Amino acid sequence: MTMQIFPPLKIPETLAAGPGPGNTDARVLQAFANSGVADHMQGDVLRGMIECKHMLRQIWGTQNTYTFAVAGTGWSGLDTMFAAVMPGDRVVAFSNGTFSGIDALTLRIKAATPAEHAAGPLDPQAKSVTVIDVPHGQSVTGEMVEAALSEHKPKWAFMAHWETGSGRINDLRGFSEACERHGVMGLIDAVSSLGVQDFAIDDYPGIAGWASCPQKGLCCLPLTYAPVSFSDAYINSLTATGAYTYVHNPIFEARHWGIVDNQDVEKGTYHRTHSGYAVAAFHESLRLTMQDTLVKRAEAYRIHEAALREAVTTMGCEVTSNMTSLVVLNLPGDLAGREMELVQNCRADGFGIWPTLSAPVQVRIGILNQLNATAIREIVRRFGDAMRAMGAEVDQTAIDNVLDNHFIPPIAAQ
Repeated sequence: MTMQIFPPLKIPETLAAGPGPGNTDARVLQAFANSGVADHMQGDVLRGMIECKHMLRQIWGTQNTYTFAVAGTGWSGLDTMFAAVMPGDRVVAFSNGTFSGIDALTLRIKAATPAEHAAGPLDPQAKSVTVIDVPHGQSVTGEMVEAALSEHKPKWAFMAHWETGSGRINDLRGFSEACERHGVMGLIDAVSSLGVQDFAIDDYPGIAGWASCPQKGLCCLPLTYAPVSFSDAYINSLTATGAYTYVHNPIFEARHWGIVDNQDVEKGTYHRTHSGYAVAAFHESLRLTMQDTLVKRAEAYRIHEAALREAVTTMGCEVTSNMTSLVVLNLPGDLAGREMELVQNCRADGFGIWPTLSAPVQVRIGILNQLNATAIREIVRRFGDAMRAMGAEVDQTAIDNVLDNHFIPPIAAQ
């Protein structure tokens, strides 16, 4: 049999303007490419991991000793956070979009009994898990959380902080306070908010576990490290029950990052094979975040999202999101129902916007690591061109005026 040898894979540059991954900063790519070949226990690799751990505590805004990162994407971090949920545990999960919906499925998988798994191996209906479905386009409120926890009295409660499936910010303060009142350990998916919003997790004591990702707010390679942080209450629960995993057990994972028995040690011990390239890239992305500061980065997202929002609204679109790294919109009436077609046309032209992944189908345009006027103007131009190609009337002069009002400082009065 003759072997088929394929030609080298060449992936063209595209404009990443979706909910994530975002564009990786050039400094991060350089750190990845310039790293020497080193094994996973080499001294500089371990030192880099220790430094990452300390930078993460500052970025998360926490004193949690068990703050580190999990090799992989955001899903790896989330799976690690959910590892403490055991079969039969009572859980309340709030779902208001695609990704919190997948998180809720993960919780049903973790909490399901063997009999419930056998009855639905890919979609177990765990009786101990209550999923509160919030309509698409609405946020989870503190009142919703209070009512559900009061009624169901769970051990764990879950919510996404920013839900990119629908572009909605959920009530973190209300969630934490409800968890405190009812003695519930909160779990938060912060995949879309870490590095974008300025917040400190120690300000939310009702939340015991946090998980994020490297490729959105931290602007790192998608396959590097997913930040997590766990309170003492979470670790005590995990120590008492154990977990049905080795790779994603937070206690085992933490040892490689120099955290043993709730104490920092000089160097990590073996848990899995880490990549020096990935450690270098993640380390640089954290340095960038700290140099930018969360305060300035959060304000930059607010400013640039406001410009994008007004520009697409001027085109006749209806924005239904309230995040600052993403707009989720409905097309104007004459293009209504053609959202997927428009997205496919854009992606075929190297303009990477996304549809929503659940009904109703909407358009998602993101600005991760696109925090400058030139990038926003290019995103707006290409989106307007795509609408024109489908027959829409788009007033470019009006759009230019909108962007000028946002980006050109007024001339001081003489």
